Amino acid sequence: MRKFLVVLDDSRECLNAMRFAALRAAHTGAGVQILSVIPPEEFQHWIGVADIMRQEARERIVAHFEVFAKWMRDRQGIEPELVIREGEPVNEILDQIREDAQIGVLVLGAGTDKSGPGPLVTQMTRNSGTLPIPITIVPGEMSKERLEAIT
Repeated sequence: MRKFLVVLDDSRECLNAMRFAALRAAHTGAGVQILSVIPPEEFQHWIGVADIMRQEARERIVAHFEVFAKWMRDRQGIEPELVIREGEPVNEILDQIREDAQIGVLVLGAGTDKSGPGPLVTQMTRNSGTLPIPITIVPGEMSKERLEAIT
């Protein structure tokens, strides 16, 4: 089964990327894989403290994921898969794509502030020429109704 890979983070634009991935998956018979990356700078402490912080980060991710997963299950009939990785976000996204041959499309949400679409979108588009899959960039300001109309 083909999967849409979408990145879960604390950005506002993440919501539109999630919606788009779920709607497209529901309309095409695909799945959704949600990837959350814990950056290494969160664990620059003593080992015991780092372990506690790592566990707390994972618990926050799972709680955040459950909100999206419930919506996907209830509204779209999609059972998303959660993957949590630790490292630099771009490297971890690229590794996930390489390791899971079922991933067919990477879905990212573009930020709306004047500084640009966001660091993840900027970095991933730089790598887009060598990716084995296409990237779909969903505008952060796109309305829910417009998303539903185009998917």
